Order: sequence, then structure tokens, then C-alpha cells
Amino acid sequence: MITGASRGIGRSIALAFAGAGADLALVSRTRGDLETVAAGVRELGRRALPLACDVSQAAQVQTTVEAALAEYGRIDVLVNSAGISPVYKRAEQTAEAEWDQVLAVNLKGMFLCSQVVGRTMLKQKSGRIISISSIGGQVGLPRLVAYCAAKGGIEQVTKVLALEWADRGIQVNAIAPAYVETDLTRGLRENPRLAEGLLRQTPLGRFARPADIIGAALFLASEAGAYVTGTTLLVDGGWTAG
Repeated sequence: MITGASRGIGRSIALAFAGAGADLALVSRTRGDLETVAAGVRELGRRALPLACDVSQAAQVQTTVEAALAEYGRIDVLVNSAGISPVYKRAEQTAEAEWDQVLAVNLKGMFLCSQVVGRTMLKQKSGRIISISSIGGQVGLPRLVAYCAAKGGIEQVTKVLALEWADRGIQVNAIAPAYVETDLTRGLRENPRLAEGLLRQTPLGRFARPADIIGAALFLASEAGAYVTGTTLLVDGGWTAG
């Protein structure tokens, strides 16, 4: 099951997992956006189930997970990729509603999906949960206070779930990219001054592409990552090394 599967990082991971032999439950707020991804999965010879869901709503998450289980019988891997970043303001200018919106999708949504899917993984006594964090969970990013709070929260929830569920066969990890070429970052990347500043802070000298995250996700979902849990894997072009 992959949330935020209709575009960006989620879409790239979905197609990579299909190429590696996975059948997929594809989750996004609007089912129509998922149809192209589902078609790509089917072209790779795998099954795809598009499911519309607002991950910040517990009832919708429960219904979505039940639909995936009805189709496939089990969920072996959950990728929490759903996320938003509509606010680029200084902390003192950030409205309560803006804070709530970002935290609801990025952090609450990750927790709800992990909780509901985790219950079925506990019954299976196996499973992998992989959440997409950000360098914003590791370092401060000006004008992104709510986003950074949510990503830092994801990494802490990851640690707690890893500790609680390790003895029952579930591994829980996160991936923290730097700025990725997706719709989420288009405004920053298209601003010459801001883009130049971001690239100066990235030793590899370019923005990440969604495909750059694939290897980390496949590693954490596969037997190659069988001894990894409770960690955040940085895929940041060297941003946090300095």
C-alpha cells in the first residue's frame, strides 16, 4: 500500500515496486489521479487497486485498508508518502489553520495509516512500514515551521513504532530526501534566487529526482534491509553532511 501514489515520490516508488514484483494498493485523495499510475503498474504485469482516501480522516483510512485487505488478503509493505507543503511563511505569520492542515496530512495521516495497517501486520507477525520524511525532520528550514514539525514528528513516531513492534516481526523506517523535483517544490525551484540558495547547500549540486528515492525504498522493503529498523535513511545529496 502506497499513499500519495498519484504523483512525485509515491508514484515513482509504486512503479518501482511493481517492477520488483509487487501488487499494489494505490492511495490518493482523488481516485482519478491514480488511474494513470494503475495503468503503468498493470503494464508491468502486476495488480493495482486505486483507492481514494484522505489520510487525515481515521474513518477513511480504516475503510481504505479494509478494501485493500479484501482485494489482496494481506499488506506486506506500507509506504507513507502522502504529504503537503502549501505554506511558505515565517513562523510568526503562520496561521493556526495552516499549521493544522500541514500537521493533519503529513503527521496525523502517517500515524493513522501506520496504526491501522500495523494492526493487520501484527496479526500477520510481519510487515514493513516506510515513511517519507525530509531533511526538514533533521535540520531547520526557514519559512517551513509546520512542515519541519511534521517531518520531525514522523521520525519520532518511526522510532516508537519500531521499538514497540520489533518483537512482532514489523520493521519501521523512514527516508529523508532533500528537495525533490516534484509539484511540492515547484515554486521554490522556479524562483531563481531561492533555487540558487538551495543548490549551494547541496554538495551534489542538483535537486533530487523522484527516481533517486527508489533505491532506498526497495532496500527497506526487501530482505536486504532485514536488520534495519527505527532509522531514517538520508537521501539528501550531502545536505546534512556539512
